[in-house]
Amino acid sequence: MSIFSLSQTDSQVQPFKGEAIDPDVTTGHLTHLSPDQQAAFSAFKDIITKARLYSPDRPHPTHDEPTLLRFLRARRFDPQKAMKQFADAEAWRKKHNVDTLYATFPVDEFERARRFYPRWTGRRDKNGLPVYVYRIASLAGPLQKELNSVSPERRYQRIVALYETMTRFVLRFCSHLPHHTAPTPISSVTTIIDLEHVSLPNLWTLRGHLQEASALATANYPETLGTIAVVNSPTFFPTVWGWIKPWFDEGTRRKVHVLGKDPGPTLRTLIDSKDLPKPYGGELDWKFEDEPALDEAAKAVLGEMPKGPVVFENDQVCRPTPPSADAAASNS
Repeated sequence: MSIFSLSQTDSQVQPFKGEAIDPDVTTGHLTHLSPDQQAAFSAFKDIITKARLYSPDRPHPTHDEPTLLRFLRARRFDPQKAMKQFADAEAWRKKHNVDTLYATFPVDEFERARRFYPRWTGRRDKNGLPVYVYRIASLAGPLQKELNSVSPERRYQRIVALYETMTRFVLRFCSHLPHHTAPTPISSVTTIIDLEHVSLPNLWTLRGHLQEASALATANYPETLGTIAVVNSPTFFPTVWGWIKPWFDEGTRRKVHVLGKDPGPTLRTLIDSKDLPKPYGGELDWKFEDEPALDEAAKAVLGEMPKGPVVFENDQVCRPTPPSADAAASNS
């Protein structure tokens, strides 16, 4: 079986030694911080508090600690560099009215938008990270035309809304569910990128769409990408990697693994067979076009997957509230 890891320094695909994927999902995370990392975290919170970018007070802090740590990990626990990225991300959220956008995003449009981006299978890997799948070939034909008919501004807003769902619903919900690293929160996702039946012209046509989503995540949702498994990779993939490599930061590039036409044996070292879709060597009856197939633990909490923009707060699912409504409620 052919397995490759993508080096952060080499433009060529390099052989990956071994046939198991075993990511470190605890180092630098809550309950696993070294003394130096804890000191950097305290310094970071102090800096952004003084800059009025973060408040630990009120009934709830303005940002949860897993979110703050993602920015700090992205900058290798350098508080000043993390503060710069965090400030830029907060300015970006204000510029694009992200909280209001998410709270008022139409449910039907939101559900349609899911078809163009990585989708949560409803399952989790062995470490408790949600498993997403992105089947690029599914964007061909009518879906490609539909995507092209959406204005660039609205397409960008759709991407934002889906990232908000990932960070404010899926990751928080998976943190609530039983996982072997508990009480450490889940703060990233495992993604399978399926390149079966994808041609070089297809990818070239989609390059702007894919680059836009990647750039947005790197800048404003850092450290949300865990393991990325590229399956059914074509022979021209090294050429494609040459295009897309600059879209990702060094840390993300180290997480990308390119698998051959039979990815099952390797993926099953990371994802239990019952939670791995059949097309990738597992037992789960799920394909990219399907709704999330929730496991029993998830069903016990949710019943079924909620539609539209939602958040997971105080151990329950709720609709996001526009900031203006929050302010009115707090003053009443």
